Amino acid sequence: MEKIRLQKYFTDCGVMSRRAAEAEILAGRVTVNGAPATLGMRIDPSCDKVEYRGKPVLPPSAPKKYILLHKPRGYVTTVSDDRGRPTVAMLTADAGSRIYPVGRLDMDSEGALLMTDDGALAERLTHPRHTVPKIYRVTVTGEWSPQILRKLGQPMVIDGYRIRPVKVRLLGHEGSSTLLEMTLFEGRNRQIRKMCAAVNLKVTRLCRIAIGTITLDGLPVGKWRPLTPEEIRELSDLSGQAQ
Repeated sequence: MEKIRLQKYFTDCGVMSRRAAEAEILAGRVTVNGAPATLGMRIDPSCDKVEYRGKPVLPPSAPKKYILLHKPRGYVTTVSDDRGRPTVAMLTADAGSRIYPVGRLDMDSEGALLMTDDGALAERLTHPRHTVPKIYRVTVTGEWSPQILRKLGQPMVIDGYRIRPVKVRLLGHEGSSTLLEMTLFEGRNRQIRKMCAAVNLKVTRLCRIAIGTITLDGLPVGKWRPLTPEEIRELSDLSGQAQ
């Protein structure tokens, strides 16, 4: 078998990104055939024994799994919860393997949530340098004016951090509520709720309807579906690595 760089082997195995693997190699936590690994070394996966923190690093025995879950409100975006709250893992127990959420949706939020056992792709998708667009449908209450729409679309400082510009579109009004569509290119903690609070609006419902071109169309609340090969390729491209 052709030799490959050690850090690429970690990525191929879904353990971590190349950058993370390089850091672990430099920290002396990786061995090859019992000897400390060096940055840039090449290995033959068919015969070389790679260990990380004393445990073997093995190629995946089955294809990676990538799914889209239509998360309901009332579920936490974790695989377990020490407070006994419902988790998204309960909704994907029939997926056939242990998968993990990519990013987060608040317990009170709903909508599109990616889950996978591909740790390297998940890390790339959540890295700040990658701008994977995420589209939200947001229902708010509070005094509305055209000036508020302009303010929401302008740069803001949230928790001391200057966020990237957000695309905001007014969808309409329903009674005392206003319906917005917001497109984010990063995922700060409770960003939409804090942005709306900054202009005296209260979020009463928040639903993520798309991640890139991956949408909830036809997917019932609480159900999941596998991603198509085209969707997986798109995520890889958006995260900076072609398949």
